[in-house]
Order: sequence, then C-alpha cells, then structure tokens
Amino acid sequence: MTADLTSLTAAELAAAVAAGEVSATEVARAHLDKIAAVDDRVRAFLHVSADVALAAARAVDARRAAGEPLGPLAGVPVAVKDVYTTADMPTTCGSRILDGWLPPYESTVTRRLRGAGAIPLGKTNMDEFAMGSSTENSAFGPSRNPWDLARVPGGSSGGSSAAVAAFEAPLAIGTDTGGSIRQPAAVCGIVGAKPTYGGSSRYGVVAFASSLDTPGPLARTVLDAALLHEAMSGHDPCDSTSIDAPVPPVVAAARQADVAGLRVGVVTELGGEGYQPGVLSRFGEAVELLESLGAKVVEVSCPHFAYALPAYYLIAPSECSSNLARFDGMRYGLRAGDDGTRSAEEVMSLTRGEGFGAEVKRRIMLGTYALSSGYYDAYYGKAQQVRTLVIHDFEAAFEQADVLVSPATPTTAFRIGERADDPMAMYLADLCTIPSNLAGNAALSVPCGLAPDDGLPVGLQVMAPVLGDDRMYRVAAAVEAALVTRWGHPLLAQAPGLTSAAAEARSASDD
Repeated sequence: MTADLTSLTAAELAAAVAAGEVSATEVARAHLDKIAAVDDRVRAFLHVSADVALAAARAVDARRAAGEPLGPLAGVPVAVKDVYTTADMPTTCGSRILDGWLPPYESTVTRRLRGAGAIPLGKTNMDEFAMGSSTENSAFGPSRNPWDLARVPGGSSGGSSAAVAAFEAPLAIGTDTGGSIRQPAAVCGIVGAKPTYGGSSRYGVVAFASSLDTPGPLARTVLDAALLHEAMSGHDPCDSTSIDAPVPPVVAAARQADVAGLRVGVVTELGGEGYQPGVLSRFGEAVELLESLGAKVVEVSCPHFAYALPAYYLIAPSECSSNLARFDGMRYGLRAGDDGTRSAEEVMSLTRGEGFGAEVKRRIMLGTYALSSGYYDAYYGKAQQVRTLVIHDFEAAFEQADVLVSPATPTTAFRIGERADDPMAMYLADLCTIPSNLAGNAALSVPCGLAPDDGLPVGLQVMAPVLGDDRMYRVAAAVEAALVTRWGHPLLAQAPGLTSAAAEARSASDD
C-alpha cells in the first residue's frame, strides 16, 4: 500500500489490515512517526508508549497470520485520554497529584478496545481531572489546536481532539461531563460523540462528576466515530450506572446517511445574542442543508436550558468535591511535607495544596460550600430541581422532533490565555452542550464548515433521546455526506487557516 497510512480513516485501516494489504505493525509505526514529527508543536500527548503500541500491533499480525478472527478495530491506532486507567501506561488526569501513577487495573473501555484489536498509542493531555474547556488547566501545559497553534483545542478532551485533528491518530477516546468531547471536536473540526449516559462504562474512568461523566469517541469521520462508539460500549456489571440494554445500532445508522422524513428541531434558546456570527451562519446553512435533504425542520423551545449552566456549576463541583476527597496524600499519588514531624491532616493539606491546580481548587471549594449544612437545599437541591426541568424540556421537545440541533459551541476556538483569568467566559464555552449532560441523552458534534469571519471550524450539535444514539449518527452522516459532495470534504477543501503542523500531518506522503 503506497498511501500515507496516517491519512486513512479507521474503517479503511481496519479493512486494509484484515485484507493483508498492510500490517498492523506498519500502521502503528506510521502513526508513531507522525507523533514524533508534529507533537512537539501540537502537544497532544502526555505519554507515548511505542513499546505497548508495537507489541499490540504484532499480536494483531500474529492472529491474522494464524487465521484467527480479528476484532472490528484490529490494527487501528487509538489515542487514550489520560483519565482512563491503564495498567501498562501512567494515568495522571493532567494533575501533579497523580504524576507518574501506574494504575493496578485497566478501565473497561480500554480493555474492550484492546479486545477489539485497537492499538493504544499513548495517553493524551487534558484539563486537570477533566475540569476545563481549553486544556489550559493541565498541570503539564496546554495542548494546541492544529488549525492555529495559538488557539486552544477545546477541553477537557483537548489532547484527544488535537491528536485526531493533526492526524497523529485516526481515533481517540475522551470523556464528556459538560461537553468535554463535543466542544473540542467542534473547535478542532472533527466528530465527537457523547453516548447516552450509562451506555459506556465509567469503570476505570477517574471520576469528576459521577452522575455526568460519559466516555465517548472522537474521530475524523462519522462512520469511524460510530465504529469506536460500538466497540467501547455495552453493559458492564462493574459500573452500577451502566445500562443493561443493547448498544444502539450506531454503525448501521452511520452507513444509512438518510434524513428523509425525519423531524429536526432547532432549539431556539441555543443561539442569538452572544453567539459568534460566523458560527450562526454555518449553523443556519447546515439546517437549510438538512431541509434540502428531506428533513422536516421545526422550531422547539426548551425554556429551562437558560438555567442549565448555573445548575451544572453547582452539581458538578458538588460531586467533584466528594470524588476528589480520595486524593489525600496517604494511599497513592503525591505526598507532600511528610518529614515525620507533621500530622496526617497537615500532610493532606500540603499535598492537596501542592498537587491540585487553581481550577480544581475553585471547584472543590464551590462544591463543598454548596453541600454544606444550611446551604445544601438552597444550592445543590435547587440545582437538581432545575436538572429535572431540563429533562422535562427534552421530553417535550422529543415529542415534536426526532432529533434536536444547535451550534456545538457559541464561538470557534479562542486564543490560548484569552479566557484564563475569566472563569465565567471559559464556562460559557459549554453553553450548548451542558443540557444533554444534565438530562443524560445522547449528543454529537459533526463539522459543518469554517466560520466565514475567522476561517476556523464550526460544529453542528445533534441531540437524540436516551438510547436514541443511532438517530444522531444518521443525521450527522447525512450532513457529512452532503458536505463531501459539495466540497470534497466537510472542511479540508476550504482550509486556508491550517497551521504548518496540521498541514504536515496531512501531506506527509509528499515528504
């Protein structure tokens, strides 16, 4: 095979490996070489494990040579967000408090992907403990958007989105607590999906907010995202919140790519003032495109979505305050000030003060306050009531429409440092994505072009009912196919803003 292996989709790579046109080892080496060539600028990875990747690739090649059946992602490299526990690679969650920690067990999602034949390349950068929208909160420095290295790749799964956008990996896994897959996918011009809550196992995913955290896929095409979604999902008895139901037929839906007769609801509350004009322009064109493909477009109102952001920023910090209490400097990870003269309480305080970054401390303090005696009902309790109202809004909306659509983010990627001193401005990056986390339904971001005002990627968010994940893939695939027909690719045919790093990643075959 003469094509640049890093330019192929996951589906193409799996087919080529299965057919013997290329070995899994060759595929792994090509992607490791790509990482070596561009990641000093993109900074998507915290840890690259060539030995692990090549050993997994050789195992796939050996199974094929022996005539054994191969998994659906056999030989396909995948980048792993550093919030998943991996027994053969460190897991830091982007935090100094876990710097160098090697877990004693494997997460269910990574175990399933290894079983499907996927090749883990390494661990990707993230906002510390998944708290952020830009990857600037990582204790190890920010990742950069391959479209413009001066801009953020989104967050908290920014390293995963940057790796896929820079062609360092065809697939990546992230987690979505308030938009942490969809928002970085949107600003990096790739596909990112949040499955129905409970559809993918949280076992081995270091917890931020347990009622919101959702593992999900990132990829460059809708079909690739669906293949990864299907391979990583399914009931897990190790996760008490795991849904005991069949995985929705997302791969079949991605191959269907037909929206004729489908009712598409435009959420009126997710747009207008405060949204970048270029984002609204591309979103409007995407809605018109869906209508031209035979969908019936209707407007729907979800009045309580306006309260989703403040409700989220009480619920999520409250849960993180509880979950992060385990990082006490006693059992694992960093231990500061343990000189034999200090009490356990003093060591715990010093460890948490030194090990946690500013954003994590901010959310712990906010959550502890919201849960404290005398304030629980006024803050956390009220936020949960708002959550119920958001769920009711979705239920009413899905009576009028089969799927809902909105911009995935209010703006395109912002510059690194631009919002670092303004937490509220940072939080507004997740304005469109948070409602689906509160309700637990499925949602996806698919590229819908470049904003005419700055030339950066725009994402279309498609929201589906609980366990209606296949619907969002059907709509996303139709949009993708139509834009490929129009431009040759949803984004790349009109990508003058690509940086040298991303350009190199797309043109290595010319080197």
